[in-house]
Amino acid sequence: MKYVMLVLKNLTRSKRRTLLTIFSIAVSLFIFSALVSLPTVASEVLSDTASSVRISTHNKAGLAYSMPEAYKQRIAAVPHVVAVTPESWFGGIYHEVTDQFPNLAVDPDTAETMWPDWGVSKESWKKFETLRTACLVGTATMKRFHLHVGQQIMLRGTIYPFNVTLQIVGVMQQSNAPPNFLIFRRDYLEEARGRPGVVDNFWVMVDRSENVPQAIKAIDEGFANSTAETRSESEAAFIGSFMDNFRTFFRLAEILGVIVVITIGLVAANTAAMSIRERRGEIAVMRSMGFPSRTILSLLLSESLVIGLLGGIIGCGAAFAVLKIFSIGSPALGPITDIQMPPEILAATLVVAALIGLLSAWIPARAAARMNIVDALRMVA
Repeated sequence: MKYVMLVLKNLTRSKRRTLLTIFSIAVSLFIFSALVSLPTVASEVLSDTASSVRISTHNKAGLAYSMPEAYKQRIAAVPHVVAVTPESWFGGIYHEVTDQFPNLAVDPDTAETMWPDWGVSKESWKKFETLRTACLVGTATMKRFHLHVGQQIMLRGTIYPFNVTLQIVGVMQQSNAPPNFLIFRRDYLEEARGRPGVVDNFWVMVDRSENVPQAIKAIDEGFANSTAETRSESEAAFIGSFMDNFRTFFRLAEILGVIVVITIGLVAANTAAMSIRERRGEIAVMRSMGFPSRTILSLLLSESLVIGLLGGIIGCGAAFAVLKIFSIGSPALGPITDIQMPPEILAATLVVAALIGLLSAWIPARAAARMNIVDALRMVA
C-alpha cells in the first residue's frame, strides 16, 4: 500500500498519454465484449429451451405455408400430448413501417397451459380468455413504445388488408418469454379474415421431455402423404433453425473480437515500451537508492495493470449499455432480441483487460528493472 501514491503519481505524469491509452483499450474491449456477447446469448437461448416439452409443428414445405385448422384434434389425440395451441402470424405495424415487431394470434383457451413460464399473471390470462380484443405484450415492446396495461392500440395489417384494434391486458415478464412479441386472440383474427380455417403453426405440449421424440414421430407420421404434410421439431430445434442464419455472423464476430484485442495489445505494448524507455534515468536513480528490481518491476506492472483495468471497465460498461438499448429497439433479430452481456463475458473481458495491461508492459519493464545502474545513468547522460 505504501507504493500506491507512487503508482498514481506516475500515471498522471503524462495525462494525455494515459488517457489515450485507456481510451484505446476501452474501445477495443467495447468491441470485443459486444461481439462475443452475441453468440453467447444465442447459446443461452438454446440451452434454456433444450429441455422444453414444447414442440413446433408446421408445414413441411416451409413456414410460409399453412395447414388445416382441423389438424388440432388429430394432434391432440397423439399419445403424451397435453395441449395444442394453433398460431397464426399477423405481422402488423404499430405506426410506421419502422415500427415492426413480431405479432401473432393464438387460441386463448390453451395459451396459459402452453406458456406457463412467460410470467403472465392469472388475472391477465383470465382477461385474455374473456376479452375478445385482448393482447399480451413483451417487456421490450412495452418499453420501446411506452405502452401500459389497459391501453388500446391498433396494428396496421401488412399481410392482410385490415387492421386490428387491441387492448393490452398483461405483460409477458419472464426471461423465457419473447420480449418483443405481442400475442392476441386467434378467433378475433379469424373473424376478420372470414374464417378460412387455416393455421400457420401448431404449438404442442407433451407430458415429459423424454417423450418429445416419440410425439414428433407420431405427429409427422399421422400426416404423411397428406395435402399438407407436417414437420415437427422441438422448441430448441425450431429456434435453432432461426439461429442458423446468424451462425456465420457469430463466428466472424468472435474472430473479429480476438483480432481487435490482439491489435490493441500490440499498441499498448508499444506505448508501455516508450513510456518505460523515457524513465530509464528515474529507474536507475531508484535502483541506486536501494529499490530492489522486483519492487520496480511490480510498480511498472501495477501502472500498466491499472490502465488496462480502467479501459476494461469503461469498455464493458459502454458495451452493456449499448446492448441494452439495442435489445429494446431491434426486433429484427427474432429469438435473440433480448441481447445482454452475460456475467461470464463481463468477467472474461476484465481478465483480458488485466492481461493486456500486464503482458504489454512485462518485457520492457523486466528489462528496465534488471538494467545495470551505471549503464542506465550513462545512457541518460
